[in-house]
Amino acid sequence: MAAAAAATSTAHSLLLQRPAAPRAPAATASSLRLPARSAKISCTAVAAPSASSPVTGAGDRGVYNFAAGPATLPLNVLKRAQAELVDYHGSGMSIMEMSHRGKEFDAAIKKAEADLRALLAVPDTHAVLFLQGGATTQFAAVPLNLCAGPSDPADFVVSGSWSDKAFKEAKKFSAASVAWSGKDGKYTALPPFDDIKQNPEARFLHICSNETIHGVEFKDYPEPRNKSGILVADMSSNFCSKPVDVSRFGVIYAGAQKNVGPSGVTIAIVRKDLIGNAQPITPVMLDFKTHADNASLYNTPPCFAIYICGLVFEDLLAQGGLAEVEKKNAYKAGILYDTIDASGGYYICPVEKSVRSLMNVPFTLAKGPDFEKQFIAEAAKEGMVQLKGHRSVGGVRASIYNAMPLAGVEKLVAFMKDFQARNP
Repeated sequence: MAAAAAATSTAHSLLLQRPAAPRAPAATASSLRLPARSAKISCTAVAAPSASSPVTGAGDRGVYNFAAGPATLPLNVLKRAQAELVDYHGSGMSIMEMSHRGKEFDAAIKKAEADLRALLAVPDTHAVLFLQGGATTQFAAVPLNLCAGPSDPADFVVSGSWSDKAFKEAKKFSAASVAWSGKDGKYTALPPFDDIKQNPEARFLHICSNETIHGVEFKDYPEPRNKSGILVADMSSNFCSKPVDVSRFGVIYAGAQKNVGPSGVTIAIVRKDLIGNAQPITPVMLDFKTHADNASLYNTPPCFAIYICGLVFEDLLAQGGLAEVEKKNAYKAGILYDTIDASGGYYICPVEKSVRSLMNVPFTLAKGPDFEKQFIAEAAKEGMVQLKGHRSVGGVRASIYNAMPLAGVEKLVAFMKDFQARNP
């Protein structure tokens, strides 16, 4: 009788219950199957913070936005932008109206760069560029800047949809080849590094550090075998979510609209010795030198988006930097993955546990697509929106970037338990 009563509990009654703390953070670096290697980049395993650990920017606007991007922004950042919107720092203008060459915006973009350098410990050997065109434009810009011509080889680890798109675009401007592909496994795993069949003559090795659609994330990074040692990473969906040893990368690029700002600006961190060697056919706006020589001000940049990024960088520094941010992200992800794994197969995450993303959590319901639609619709009524999986894979996807407060994840897992109880 008690079990029957539990199964027919009042709709959403479990939403008031606080979920149990997770058994362990999801997918730490130590759990990833990696070959022994003398030189590699590693992410430090982190302990879960207490359940009361604050998340700067938390605040209930009536909706928790689990969108993959554009994604939720810290509430305190939005409120500050709102307060400064009409009259920026006493200028009598909005930052959206003023000249990008004026002293106000010059100070804003310089501070944004300085704070980003502090967050990621970007060395002086690397330039920081604020660009346009999304990370997708960098799929062409990277081979155009790093390869001498279309016959230059380049290696790609194809771990999901975005790295596949990067590879296909690079083939137009280089002799790009697939060093490893996860397609046969439906992009649910990453390779041991010795399984990456690198061409020792390849100009660079390209990876996508976190696949937004498929939810696989590198917890460590392969060492290029090419002579010049250029590792290139599309970090769009886990940029500034954890510390990264920037010095090991030739190029890092990321669309801002996941973790650090609104859509419209793309950030590239480029080793300076790689700038200035673009192919002759390279459009001026895709040449890294154009932007490096002009401090990202060759043409009118996305001023407002850069300004918001700057506010987010300030917020991340105020939280204690990326090591503290990573702890919070691991804890949030741990709660969600534990709920999935403890559901007895009711919820299914297809991704290998060692490489599960801390940012994008895809899962399906064993009862099928109709129940997934019901799940998504009922969650939206409870103020949890944008949970529909990408159109190419279906299912459910919860994107829990830096600005997703712990309370949002707690509400989601409570709903998941309640939904299961009501729909056994």
